[in-house]
Formats: sequence, C-alpha cells, structure tokens
Amino acid sequence: MFTFARMAHIYSMTGFGKASVQLSGKKITCEVKSLNSKQTDLNLRLPSAYREKEGELRKIAAEQLQRGKIDLSVYSEITGAEKAPEINMVLAEHYLTQLKQLATKGHIEGDYIGTLLRMPDIMQTPSEEIDEEEWKSVFTCVHEAIEKLKEHRAAEGKALADDLNVRLREIDLRQKATPKYEEARISRIKEKLSRALAELREEPDQNRYEQELIYYLEKLDITEEKVRLSAHLNYFEELLREGGVVGKKLGFVAQEIGREINTMGSKANHAGMQKLVVEMKDELEKIKEQVLNIL
Repeated sequence: MFTFARMAHIYSMTGFGKASVQLSGKKITCEVKSLNSKQTDLNLRLPSAYREKEGELRKIAAEQLQRGKIDLSVYSEITGAEKAPEINMVLAEHYLTQLKQLATKGHIEGDYIGTLLRMPDIMQTPSEEIDEEEWKSVFTCVHEAIEKLKEHRAAEGKALADDLNVRLREIDLRQKATPKYEEARISRIKEKLSRALAELREEPDQNRYEQELIYYLEKLDITEEKVRLSAHLNYFEELLREGGVVGKKLGFVAQEIGREINTMGSKANHAGMQKLVVEMKDELEKIKEQVLNIL
C-alpha cells in the first residue's frame, strides 16, 4: 500500500558554505557553492602557494559532495605587517635611476613614486614555506565550508522531499479515481456495438457479440497499467525514505511512471479519465523538475 511516509535524508545539489580561520598575520577564507549537474564538475580557485595541495583538496570536495557543479575557492588575506608585501628595494633603485635619466632628457615628468609603484615586480611577498600547521588550518577551513554547504543541501532537500510527497499523493489520488469511469466506458462500448448491429438489421450471433465486446474491453483495460503505476510510485517513495544519493534512480523511476500514465491516456477513451491523465502528467512534470535538483 502506498503510504506516503515522511521522507528524510534527501539532499539538494544546490548549496553554499563559507568558513574562515585566523592565523598569525594571515586570514584564510574558504567558500564552496554547488548547482545541479548530471556529473561532478569541480572547479578550484587557490592562491599560488596552495597549488601543491590542489589534488588533495579536489579529492576531498569530490568525495564529500559527490555530484553537482561545484566551485571551491580558498582566499588568503594578509592581516599582519610581517606577512605584508614589501618593496623590492634593489629593483626600485634600478627603476628610479632609469626614470631620472629619462627625466633629464625630457621624456618623463611628474610623480616618480606613483610611476615607480606601477613598474613590474616592484612589490614582493616574503617567500616562505607553508608549514604543517597552516596546511592543517587550510584543510580544516575547507572541511567546515563543505559541512555548511551540506547543511544547506539538507535543508533544501527537505523542502524538495515535502514537495515530492505532495506530487506523489496527487498522482495516486487521480489513479484511484479512474474506476468511476470504468462503467461508463463499458456502457459506451456496448451502445456503440448495439448501434452497429442495429444498422445491419440482422440478429447477431450472441457468442460473436460477446467475443467482440470482450475484445474491445480488453483493448481499453488499464488494470495492468494501474498496477505497474502503483508499484513505481511505491518504489519512488521507498527511495525517498532510504535517502542518500538517489537523484539518478528517482529520475529513472519517474520515466517509468510517465510511461504508464501515457499508456493510460492512450486507452482512456473517456473525457473524464483523460482529464485525470492530463492532471497526472502535470504533476509528473513537476516531479521531474524537482528530481533534477536532487543529489
């Protein structure tokens, strides 16, 4: 029986997370955001000093976030004088000498300092090896940002699950409303056959008449479609209860649900039943749109 139990542990592919850590003279900030995607599309933005750890950071993000268009950015901000960029004095003196020479020849005038600071490589950052403690801080920052994104994903996932719950219920209710049109369809088929026989003005063979009637009724019977549709709805709901990374599976099941609804529509042969089919299709399209966002 289709119970529509409350769904849990469904995650959206959309989310955002941010974390920061303060070191001596430096602040590290990590941001990670993700959007829906069929595959894992991971893009990293790192300071040049952190490039040697790109492989490890990429592996962490891929394992933790699993699927989606993911952007991971790490920023390093200087907050102390000991880490601040310095003027390359040797290069500055060299540039200044050349500027003065140009000035004496009338090729340059004005602010020497402003011109000097715009020259290539005039500012230099003190070179230093990234120590183990800083690496630990970077990884901790990345993990915290990813955890916040996962919390965001979980919150959006709950909203998606609630909406899917409603859509599934609407499809099931309309499926269960189809029997009220079954008797009307049978009556219409009998009337159609009776009119055809009346036009012939001959007494029909009763056995042949019953065979023709059974043929038309079997042709329009939707019992198997309803049974399969119920099974697909139940499986969809079961996957939602299990949670985890089920987005692709839900997409496949949604396709099967659509196949049964389409077959019911082709066999409807009744305006009231066709209306129910159209309404089921409308709900299914909304389900498919939501499933695209599920991890």
